[in-house]
Amino acid sequence: MRVGYARVSTKEQNEARQLLAFKMEGISQENVFLDKLSGKNADRPELKKMLAFIRKGDTIYVESISRIARNTKDLLTIIETINSKGADFVSMKESLDTRTPTGKFMLTVFGAMAELEREYILSRQAEGIAIAKEQHKFKGKPKMMIDEDALRRECKKWRNGEQTATQAMKKLGIKPNTFYRRVKELEL
Repeated sequence: MRVGYARVSTKEQNEARQLLAFKMEGISQENVFLDKLSGKNADRPELKKMLAFIRKGDTIYVESISRIARNTKDLLTIIETINSKGADFVSMKESLDTRTPTGKFMLTVFGAMAELEREYILSRQAEGIAIAKEQHKFKGKPKMMIDEDALRRECKKWRNGEQTATQAMKKLGIKPNTFYRRVKELEL
């Protein structure tokens, strides 16, 4: 069976290009697993489902290596899992097929290149932020405006056991990290 794995980094990104590549390869939509998460680690729900789903004789297709893993260690671990189930791996962009000895070798090379590319991106991003900070152009993410009186009221209810922190966050419309950071800043 042919199985496709697609990944985009955010919910806003479009996976259409990857899905079209699978369709052209004859992969049924029912056999495509799609994650909308960063590839920085292998802890992705659809990747896990796909790895549990595959059987001996299956071939896993990805549009490019960077869709399945962003570092060599994760890539090789995922491929090892695929191989241990008796399945094969094909990356269409790199024309890489682990059914051949050359494909297995090139997988390692391309995986290292994908990791290097990610490191370059992060490095350039950090350099750009540093320059912007020096020029006083980078202020970071703007602080979310929260009604401090409402925060104090909801926090008091939380501290008195009248509601959970989750209920307070929901009423205020804020996420846990923002809630706890503001509680700490305001010493509530």
